[in-house]
Amino acid sequence: MPDFLLEIGCEEIPARMIDATSLELRERVHKLLERERLSPTGTISALDSPRRLAVLAPGVPAAQPDVTEQITGPSASIAFKDGQPTPAAQAFARKAGVEVAHLERVTTAKGEYLSARVTKKGRPACEILSEMLPKEVASIYWPKNMYWRKPTEKFVRPVRWLVAMLDGEVVPLEFDGVRAGDKSRGHRILADRQVQVPRAGSAYVDVLRQAKVLSRGEREQQIRKQLDAATRTIPAARWREDKTLLDTVVNLTEFPSVILGNFDPEFLELPEEVLVTVMRDHQKYFAVEDSQHKLLPHFLAVLNTDGDPQGVIRHGHERVLRARFNDARFFWQTDQKHPLRERTQWLKHVTFQKDLGSYYEKTIRVQRLSSWLSESIRQRGIAVRPGVIHKAACLAKTDLTTELVKEFTELQGIVGGLYAKVQELDHDLPESTRFAIANAIYDHYKPESMEDSVPRTVEGAVLSIADKADTIAGMFALGLQPTGSKDPFALRRQANGIVKTIAEHKLPIALGQLFGDAREAYRDSAAERKFSQTVDYAAALRNFFRERLEFYLKDACGFRYDVVNAVLASGHDDIVQTIARAEAVSRMRGSTDFESICVAFKRIANILRQANTGGVVIVPLNADLFSQPERELDDHMRPINAKFLRLCGQGQYFEALVELSKLRPYVDQFFDKVLVMAPEENLKRNRLALLEMMKNGFSQVADFSEIVIDSKESKESPKQ
Repeated sequence: MPDFLLEIGCEEIPARMIDATSLELRERVHKLLERERLSPTGTISALDSPRRLAVLAPGVPAAQPDVTEQITGPSASIAFKDGQPTPAAQAFARKAGVEVAHLERVTTAKGEYLSARVTKKGRPACEILSEMLPKEVASIYWPKNMYWRKPTEKFVRPVRWLVAMLDGEVVPLEFDGVRAGDKSRGHRILADRQVQVPRAGSAYVDVLRQAKVLSRGEREQQIRKQLDAATRTIPAARWREDKTLLDTVVNLTEFPSVILGNFDPEFLELPEEVLVTVMRDHQKYFAVEDSQHKLLPHFLAVLNTDGDPQGVIRHGHERVLRARFNDARFFWQTDQKHPLRERTQWLKHVTFQKDLGSYYEKTIRVQRLSSWLSESIRQRGIAVRPGVIHKAACLAKTDLTTELVKEFTELQGIVGGLYAKVQELDHDLPESTRFAIANAIYDHYKPESMEDSVPRTVEGAVLSIADKADTIAGMFALGLQPTGSKDPFALRRQANGIVKTIAEHKLPIALGQLFGDAREAYRDSAAERKFSQTVDYAAALRNFFRERLEFYLKDACGFRYDVVNAVLASGHDDIVQTIARAEAVSRMRGSTDFESICVAFKRIANILRQANTGGVVIVPLNADLFSQPERELDDHMRPINAKFLRLCGQGQYFEALVELSKLRPYVDQFFDKVLVMAPEENLKRNRLALLEMMKNGFSQVADFSEIVIDSKESKESPKQ
């Protein structure tokens, strides 16, 4: 079976877009081949670089397999009259491509019908790929597209060449006016020429390697080796590991090399965060540090060429970095002329969001909300310094008015924290308090992703939560909640940050109260007059945070999907307690008694659903109507439920589930010996009420009917 190759060659693709698009293209090709019964024999691989997206599918069938199927036509009584075929029979025979004499008769539940066995010839893979691939390529999602030649032609960058081959045969497809062939292109500097691909598969990889285009894995390995080699020329030094930066430079190069540069040690007087941001985010340089993680006056730059023997490129990089560091030093010194405490009023002229007002107004709201939060968690036994939070909230956004942040926007928050450490915030303020305020400001944008760390202190955590909650509350009240893949205000990321911060600091914060207070902070403001009147604010936020918590429990905590569904069905207002309930259910799920109880709860849920009780106890229980199994279940359920609720109130969910498991023999006996849906109406209603009381009584931890039991569940239909 032939190998299949598709390469889309274009102008340089932005590095940040390559990985996601490469994955999407592989998935699209894989699904197309599967859908068309052309599944490859091996795993589809990719060879991507700034100028190309390529997929290799090994062992693709040359053609679809023939498919034989039995099709049914008209009834025999209509198809034949007096033993002769009618027009209906003849039309069916033509459709099936057989003679009337070859039609068969089959007996169905509706009677006797004509039938024919039809073989559908498989289409050649080349024909299918030529027809279908352009549609798949055109459907690739890009954050931004370019248009050229015609208004309908769009792609991330202009397409310059296409390679599409089944082994050595060219697949004649066309995309945006470019016809596929067997010629690719080499490295733009080192081998700027067309190169012929003899066939799909390893030969393609070899041809590109000779043309100075390496695979992603080879590029990363080469960069790492050269980073190590360059760093070894400096005694006791090492390059600072940075996976994000490494991924970026891998996607910026096709044949990388590394050079070591230097800068004046006097720049080390600037904060390390400033220097690293300039090198990393603006110049794509790796920092060099000593064994104590202290920054050294060197940097490592990755080039998209085979070296710099004359040192010309290195000199150019050093000159650019010197200018950037000089700018940073100038801005740092200029900003000290106006300390942060003077800059609060300047925030009146900095817009937060056009309908939500200025950053000064946001600062006032965040101060108020963080004060409510700090008092709430203090009453719940958490040690917190409200004065530190209040002062940090007042100054948190002031660095937006500094020249350093205007030039290096990545440093917002960080600059505020750095300035707060070196400036006088208040007369007679102890240094330890000033540092605590500075740390809270420094961390209040954290976490910026699920991989990022949360704020280091409780004060920083409270400020971070209040800041994010204010933004989310305002946007939702305006009706600007995320939809589908669109989230222009990064509300999902901020909500993820709230969930992660509350979880890791174990803060007793109720989401409903938090966002009720956040909404209250907008009361009587100009922004409130612009709020949407059609949005159910509380319901929208409740659903939104359920999705965010579901994501956190599955992806960050690693809980099974059924455990997550079960605990979220019982409420998710308290994040810490929701996680604790998930841990308890996960710990208990291996217990035979617990699994049996879960099966029973599933049966209870099914019975109540079929009885359409609506989740409310139907009638007060009448113990006089109990049979012996019902009485035993009720007698044991009441004390166990009381202890269960007491343990839940103490946060001892595992122990509560152990108590619940003790009901197993009585529940089993009930289902074995009691007909719930009894013909006598009073008995049926009384038994449904007993089941409903049991279900509702134990639902504080989880909806146990959501738990999927790996072992064999009872296959008997519940007695009704």
